Amino acid sequence: MKGQSIAYSPEELVWIKAHSDQPRKDLHAAFQTRFDRTDVSKDAIKALCTRKGWKTGRTGRFVKGQVSITKGMKMPFNPNSARTQFKKGVLPHNHRGPGHERICPKDGYVTLIVAERNPWTGAETRPVLKHRWLWEKANGPIPKGHVLKCLDGDKTNFDPKNWELVSQSMLPRLAGGLHNTGYDAIAPELRPTVLAMAKLEQKAREKSPKEVSK
Repeated sequence: MKGQSIAYSPEELVWIKAHSDQPRKDLHAAFQTRFDRTDVSKDAIKALCTRKGWKTGRTGRFVKGQVSITKGMKMPFNPNSARTQFKKGVLPHNHRGPGHERICPKDGYVTLIVAERNPWTGAETRPVLKHRWLWEKANGPIPKGHVLKCLDGDKTNFDPKNWELVSQSMLPRLAGGLHNTGYDAIAPELRPTVLAMAKLEQKAREKSPKEVSK
């Protein structure tokens, strides 16, 4: 009855432990057949094994070298699923081939899909930052520790002359701090001066103390 503990004989316990590696459904059926215990449910057997720590040893994971039980099998034809399957040569609606562009809503930079092999996925195309990609085509790879700074504030202006190579450590100076008086926030005619001052400060910091004292 529900709420009452079930008594097992020593022989039954030894037998259950010896066969506890079986699925609980099979274990319960075999137990009833052997001991004629119709009063013991599958859940009771499962609870007993849980209390005793008698596990099946199964983790639900594939182990190295294990072959899937469906290997070599073909899915039976189903007209409903066949209707929605991709046909050979058909591309998904969200496919974005070479030349596709999108503007990031967070920072305003443009991402371009180019026909170059993706080194991480092996795909035939890869996404790049358009301004960086075009600048490198014209000027070569960007040195380590450097970034491109947009000069006119228009991140959709991809003329390589609109992007200047600056040290990454200059970015805090160009940001302008708490008062938002940085490069992007000031009047266009003042930006060359702010950029020049940031470059001078950067050079001063890069010099050794002996060179500064001269």
